[in-house]
Amino acid sequence: MKKDIHPKEYRYVVFKDVSDGTSFLSRSTAKSKETIKWEDGEEYPLIKLEISSSSHPFFTGKMKLVDSAGRVDKFKNKYKKHYEKKN
Repeated sequence: MKKDIHPKEYRYVVFKDVSDGTSFLSRSTAKSKETIKWEDGEEYPLIKLEISSSSHPFFTGKMKLVDSAGRVDKFKNKYKKHYEKKN
């Protein structure tokens, strides 16, 4: 293995799944401008995730649509005429 390729500045970071609101504390080197107060009273950097194991269909066994950016609506509007012709 190559030496000195892994970062050394690991610190505790809170990851928050914005689709279902769950959060977890883990070590990471990810940079963040936001902070959050955790259950232990300490303040940690906050990383927001669109999807995590608590909301992903593979882990939950449930299919649900996660559309935080409006991509599904944009797609439907773009191809609206195509779908109207078929019906």
